Amino acid sequence: MQIYLARNNQQAGPYSLEQVNQMLSSQQVLLTDLVWHEGMTEWKTLGELTQGKLVYEPVGYSPFSTQIKNETENTAFNIKVEQKVPVPVLASFASRALAKVLDLMLWLPMLAIPSFFFNESQYKELFDIQKQLQATEVASTKAVELQQQVIHLIPNEAWMSMFAYLIIMLMIQAFFIAKSGQSIGKKLAKIKIVDIETSTPVSVIRAFWLRSVLFIILNMLFMPFITIIDYALGFSKNRQTLHDKLAKTKVIKQ
Repeated sequence: MQIYLARNNQQAGPYSLEQVNQMLSSQQVLLTDLVWHEGMTEWKTLGELTQGKLVYEPVGYSPFSTQIKNETENTAFNIKVEQKVPVPVLASFASRALAKVLDLMLWLPMLAIPSFFFNESQYKELFDIQKQLQATEVASTKAVELQQQVIHLIPNEAWMSMFAYLIIMLMIQAFFIAKSGQSIGKKLAKIKIVDIETSTPVSVIRAFWLRSVLFIILNMLFMPFITIIDYALGFSKNRQTLHDKLAKTKVIKQ
């Protein structure tokens, strides 16, 4: 197995697995260094492949019993420039908007849940309220009152089902983001979340809780100002939106 390493856009190698593990144990190679070998579709950090361990054990690989030369053991990890590591390309505003729309569409079924719990009389009452809301002469205070009637019309079972859907969908999105830095929408749009400085994967705390959950709370508290600022920053040079700045991330093409 021939393994290539890269750091600061400089590539070195190839090295054997034994050499890489020897340099890793002596900290000549870092877990933040990028690595690629045959069978991989893209460069990844060494720590991502070893899951934080100081030894790399590729699945299905049986190392040959070879001895590492002494000069390799005692030589510092000096990277020689051979070729540039591909520079990540920032995701376009259109692709990010598409991912956002796709993610929002996943919440539409939650709005339809109450209809499964209405009986015939509740349906009639709902239609009457909708007719009143559509009337152009309805005052703003009356409209608010009618909206409150709709909320009170929804059965408790429906609220519980909507809450369950909310939790399940958040867990699914968190799982995908933790695994690949992609929500379902970003996966379909072929873009992903990475660190602003190193372009490496980030933790689920930064990618999900800061970028999504905290940002949703801020939107609810300061609507629509947060949304306006967020989209305005999306047109900056590095296309780093407000929730990207909060989490110190950026979004790149897959």
